[in-house]
Amino acid sequence: QVQLVESGGGLVQAGGSLRLSCAASGRPFSRWAMGWFRQAPGKEREFVSAISWSGSSSTDSLKGRFTISRDNAKNTVYLQMNSLKPEDTAVYYCAARIVPVTSTNPDDYDYWGQGTQVTVSS
Repeated sequence: QVQLVESGGGLVQAGGSLRLSCAASGRPFSRWAMGWFRQAPGKEREFVSAISWSGSSSTDSLKGRFTISRDNAKNTVYLQMNSLKPEDTAVYYCAARIVPVTSTNPDDYDYWGQGTQVTVSS
């Protein structure tokens, strides 16, 4: 059984930073593509960033303040978020795709974490 557990969310003032972590267990992690998505109240789930098994990453152009990385030895993927804005407030989800190639489409991901709340105050 695959499990993805996010952590690192919380309340931060505008301009601050947070680092989200997603720990994966249950199956070999190193060959998966991993992604971060977010969903604000009343909005669709949207792509934030993704990273392939080899470390090649892509980030939504409107979220250039965010950096994704992974540590295959720790089965963990990270999302470093800098210069946070109130509009970044959302539940952030980690997702795993059991192929090495990334995608911006949430329907292409096979496993999801429970989400972690990020709230940015003005």
